Amino acid sequence: MSLATDGTEGRTFGAVIVRFKTFRAGAAGAALDVFTIRIAAAVFAYGAQVLMARLMGRTEYGIFASIWVWIAILGHSSTLGFAQGACRFLPADQARADLVHVRGFLIGGAWVSAACACTVACLGLALVWMQGTLLGGPYAGPLLVAALVLPLFTLQDYLEGVARSQNWAVLAIAPPYLLRQCLIMAAMAGAVAAGAPAQAWVAVACTLVATGIALAIQAWLLILRLRAVLPSEPPRYRWRIWLRACLPIAAGDLAHSTFTMIDVVILSMMMPPTAVALYFVATRIQQFVPFVHYAASAATAQRFAAIHASRDAPGLKRFVRIQARLTFAATVTVGLVIVAAGPFLLAMFGPEFGASFPLLAVLVLGNVGASLFGPGEDLLTMIDGERLCAAITLATLAVAAFLCVVLVPSMGAMGAAIAMALATILRGAGMAMAAFLVHGIVTPVLRFPSRAGS
Repeated sequence: MSLATDGTEGRTFGAVIVRFKTFRAGAAGAALDVFTIRIAAAVFAYGAQVLMARLMGRTEYGIFASIWVWIAILGHSSTLGFAQGACRFLPADQARADLVHVRGFLIGGAWVSAACACTVACLGLALVWMQGTLLGGPYAGPLLVAALVLPLFTLQDYLEGVARSQNWAVLAIAPPYLLRQCLIMAAMAGAVAAGAPAQAWVAVACTLVATGIALAIQAWLLILRLRAVLPSEPPRYRWRIWLRACLPIAAGDLAHSTFTMIDVVILSMMMPPTAVALYFVATRIQQFVPFVHYAASAATAQRFAAIHASRDAPGLKRFVRIQARLTFAATVTVGLVIVAAGPFLLAMFGPEFGASFPLLAVLVLGNVGASLFGPGEDLLTMIDGERLCAAITLATLAVAAFLCVVLVPSMGAMGAAIAMALATILRGAGMAMAAFLVHGIVTPVLRFPSRAGS
């Protein structure tokens, strides 16, 4: 078939190129917004951790760190996958003008998240009561207050997913990661100045207040924006479809949250709170490095779904390649900066925390190694691979736990750091391989031969 001579194809191709460039620029801008906010939030979080470590000492700070880890694990997973599901279902339904199901997902997801978090909090308290010793020791007060924090934390995680689905990156990220951290720091400083004891339960209570305020502000702003773009329609629900997709995502979220915290969990079971504090400080500083991937994911994951829905396979492959290369370059840069500044950052916690530097270097190396494999996880989560994604995360979680149990008794905190670095790299490799096998898309920065010309 000969090419048309009226220039229609040329104009169409040019329009596609223009749209792709605009799309790419929008994603890059959103990623930069998210990264900037997360860096600012991490700075405030770092300041809050320094303040708490200085005020509470290593023992109380270690107790607070252990409690916070459980809040994060259970809070992220208690949305039952509806936070990530929002990025998958809402853009697709809105593209089809299926607004009744959009409203149904928004309302249903909020109720599911709140109900699940309350149930988990009650079950957790019941298990602690049955265990017996925890409620009689220094963990009692922090655990009781943490049960109140959990539902608020979960709802805010769900709102973050909803805002991300609308490409409102600042509204998604700023309240939970910037505002909440500022409020925690201010509340803790004010409480101690007012005469409250510098203990772990006070720190968790400050977290409760800060989370409640940040959640209220985010919910109010999000509702105002949604009302402006969504007409009033009676909601309809597709629970079977939503749960079929979201529950595997929830399993993946639980596995992922546990994966990122399993080192602290096992360390807290096998070592005294002082060792946990030493290790937790290193994890708080190295968290700047994975923020690069988080920022890229927050800006591009839902765009993967949108491009896939438009059946633009070449465009999706190009977009993945650009995202992978930029994310790796940024991760290496941030990793080098963190390692170089490590001694100074650790010294701010106190002279005894200088021993955390080797732990920090190993953890950063693990994140840089994982970034070599690109956004395989995002592709699986957004494009019909959530079950496989969850399976890979569970498998590498088992590997991480096994390595921690084997290495911690003989190597202490360094054993946990080595275990997590190896497991993090293995997880990135597994996601990349799965994305290639399922979608034929090469995600690693260092490319290998692919099928179908990918």
